[in-house]
Amino acid sequence: MQEGRSGGGQVAGRATGAKRERIIDAAARLIHLRGYHATSIEDILRATGLGKGNFYHYFTSKEELGFAILDRQTARFAEGVLRKAFGGNRDPLEQINAYLDLLLEGARKARCRGGCLMGNLAQELSDTHEEFRRRLARAFEAWRAFLEGRLHRARELGRLRPGADPARLSRFLLAGIEGAILLAKVRKDASVLAECFTELKAHLGAGTRATQRQVRPAAPSPATNGAKQRLKGQRP
Repeated sequence: MQEGRSGGGQVAGRATGAKRERIIDAAARLIHLRGYHATSIEDILRATGLGKGNFYHYFTSKEELGFAILDRQTARFAEGVLRKAFGGNRDPLEQINAYLDLLLEGARKARCRGGCLMGNLAQELSDTHEEFRRRLARAFEAWRAFLEGRLHRARELGRLRPGADPARLSRFLLAGIEGAILLAKVRKDASVLAECFTELKAHLGAGTRATQRQVRPAAPSPATNGAKQRLKGQRP
């Protein structure tokens, strides 16, 4: 009898988790295209087919749902795009190029609709909602720090000139990515993104040493490891 109750509890737990994920999925899709303020709880309930009781069982407010979207978006980004582009022991600059290629591929598939969800929320909420601004700032900083870690590794391998500043380069790279995504969204033209990314790659390549060393398999730098952990689990 106890075994049966345990099994039933597990099934109920999975069903509970599935409903919560449905709400987050629907809200993320709507907010991505419409914006946070233009998406109501009623819109989200219509999209899920769930009632208000279900919503308030999992979230005390739309704000709390928004924070859950940020957490999941950050985790998915780390486990999906970053893992795919930065896995293995390839040259770190080649990894960054592969990362830009993945972003371009995603924009083409989406036909430049939506843009970057995190960037959209940053533009909409940073001046009006301090807690969202803080959480978004943490997420962008973790992203930037991850890129900085790869650029540190590139400099260690002789792929960047000794005087290159990975922190400044990572900020430039992140700003270039977000700006390019925004321009492509406005123009609805992925070629804009492709052109901007080509220039970013050229800028990084211009900072390489003329004599390049063979890349040695090595563990990620401490900066990269720390940034990846922050990206995987952004929590308040």
